[in-house]
Amino acid sequence: MKTIALVTQKGGAGKTTLATALAVAAMESGEKVVALDLDPQGSLAAWGDDRDRAEPAVDKLDDERLARLPALLEGLGRAGMTLAVLDCPGIASTATNAAIAAADLCLLPTRPTRLDIRASRPTVQALLSLKRPFAFVLNQCPPGPRNSRASEAAEGLHMMGALAEPFMATRADYQDAVASGLGVTEYASQGKAADEVRQLWAWVRKQLNDKNKKGNA
Repeated sequence: MKTIALVTQKGGAGKTTLATALAVAAMESGEKVVALDLDPQGSLAAWGDDRDRAEPAVDKLDDERLARLPALLEGLGRAGMTLAVLDCPGIASTATNAAIAAADLCLLPTRPTRLDIRASRPTVQALLSLKRPFAFVLNQCPPGPRNSRASEAAEGLHMMGALAEPFMATRADYQDAVASGLGVTEYASQGKAADEVRQLWAWVRKQLNDKNKKGNA
């Protein structure tokens, strides 16, 4: 089983929204997905409660199970799950460090502002110290043709690490989907937001597959 973690020490960057969207997009591509909420706020778990569909599996981890995260993930893999999506707290915490250590790939949602890019640095330092692969997701960009703000932010993020594709725009479909207990590819399957998420999942899946190939070489 592969594991991705949504991590950043900046609130409002869109971790939970991307976690729900990626979990559903991955499920729709054939993965057996479990989405785990590590954040005390419980936003991902609340989204799971609002769903009227059995998949992807959604669960909230208490401190006891969080302490056994590696064993828990191993057990989920044995049970047939192929992908775990971890939604982490927006602060430095034991939960975040546990998720980083367990993840095959960490995604750092970052809005195209200087403040958000600066705020991502402590998370990057933690990732580097734990020697975990990561990529930025440039999130909540102004919609339409790529503008100078997003391009400048991308340039700055490239200097700090890999940058996932594509840029994710600010679109009402994302928030409306979460409010409906849906992934955006379920909520508006032909919309621009759904297309963005499918592209992002394709990029993430390629990174995971390439890592797996290198590990088996």
